[in-house]
Amino acid sequence: MSDPYSVLGVSRTATDKEIRSAYRKLAKEYHPDHNPDNKQAEERFKAVGQANAILGDKEKRARFDRGEIDGAGQERAPYGAGFGGGQGPGAQGFRGGEFNQEDLGSFFSDMFSGGFSGDFQPGGAGGRRATKGSDRRFSVSVSFEQAVLGTSLELALGESGHTEVRIPPGVEDGQTLRVRGKGAPGRAGMGGQPGVAGDALLTITVTPDPRYTREGRNLRATQDVDLKTAVLGGKLRVPTPKGTVTMTIPKHSDSGTVLRLGGRGIGADKNNAAGDLLVTLRVVIGKPSAALEECLGKQES
Repeated sequence: MSDPYSVLGVSRTATDKEIRSAYRKLAKEYHPDHNPDNKQAEERFKAVGQANAILGDKEKRARFDRGEIDGAGQERAPYGAGFGGGQGPGAQGFRGGEFNQEDLGSFFSDMFSGGFSGDFQPGGAGGRRATKGSDRRFSVSVSFEQAVLGTSLELALGESGHTEVRIPPGVEDGQTLRVRGKGAPGRAGMGGQPGVAGDALLTITVTPDPRYTREGRNLRATQDVDLKTAVLGGKLRVPTPKGTVTMTIPKHSDSGTVLRLGGRGIGADKNNAAGDLLVTLRVVIGKPSAALEECLGKQES
């Protein structure tokens, strides 16, 4: 199994920000939309996603670093169990070179991930333990407005069928959302203990909108304004992700003037207030009226 650090091209001391940056860069480079009918790019995209599923999750990254799971998120067999020696890391109850039937059953159950079902206890059965299913990765595209305001989508997530997934306001391009219990099904234990399903990891692609750019939780847009309104002031209809609103243009507004529309940026969530839309005015002359030309002509004379 590939080393997720090597797949993303980061060191083992990489920060969360460095991991996110590396993942987003590679996910865009190998995304199937940019590499149609390219199997090699498709496999690379999957590998990058799997690596991010491990390193992008603090708990899984720590478990991988400790050697408890592999690069696919699967449990590793225990190491260091010695017959006739002392306990080593991961030893399953071997004490001073001695072991009993219960110890031996537990050891082989872990070593073979449930594939060994021998009876090591009189009247009892050793066997596999219930295990969690692997995570599965999906690609989801949303519009810029959906990313700004949040939305709900009906998605087909493997065996789980259609699931309503809430996309939070402010989701970013390349961000991964986790949907608990919608990955591969878990494996039940021999004693009937149910296995827990893995998670669905949704990699978000945000379709750009030429009208807006994003700065944190604020948005920026450029709005044309005619010369008369710029000089005398007035009302102007301005589109926003939440719908068109009327904005007041102050007198003597020049090109480059920035006006703020409060609450018209990234939508509010439980931790953040709604952002603002910052509108930069661009004065356009249009077709000058005869009266304007006459007025300008008098000023020159």
